Amino acid sequence: MQVVAESFPDNPVVVVVPPDHPLMSEKDIEPSRLRDAPFILREPGSGTRLAAEKFFEQHGVVLRTRMEFGSNEAVKQSVAGGLGIAVLSASTIRAELASGELAILDVRGFPLERKWYAVYPAGKQLSPIVKAFMEYLFAAPAHGENGPSLPKG
Repeated sequence: MQVVAESFPDNPVVVVVPPDHPLMSEKDIEPSRLRDAPFILREPGSGTRLAAEKFFEQHGVVLRTRMEFGSNEAVKQSVAGGLGIAVLSASTIRAELASGELAILDVRGFPLERKWYAVYPAGKQLSPIVKAFMEYLFAAPAHGENGPSLPKG
């Protein structure tokens, strides 16, 4: 089957910590400094987890997994509770950043830029609803108009 894959706004991935994390006062943190940090990770096979593992492996760091969850909500709540740090899509933590429940750690090389894709069968006539949804996806910034300000990696 032939498909069309169209990328839409970037999906930056960031290191997430509770706001009182000891490294929050630092900038441009070397990835190796997180070698002993307990990580709260998504399940094996998750795209976010794979991106994090690849990044840290390239920097000689094997992630110390404290917990694994199949949902972003469980990961966020564990991090907010001080159980470890995580690597998540910035688009999933908007509310927690705004409320001060979570913070983004300024780690060198982050944010990781990942793409999201809308994929559909080639030659398929898209319904008006699907067309409207696609227009929305391609017009909407990944973080909304007032999304988080991310450290440059």
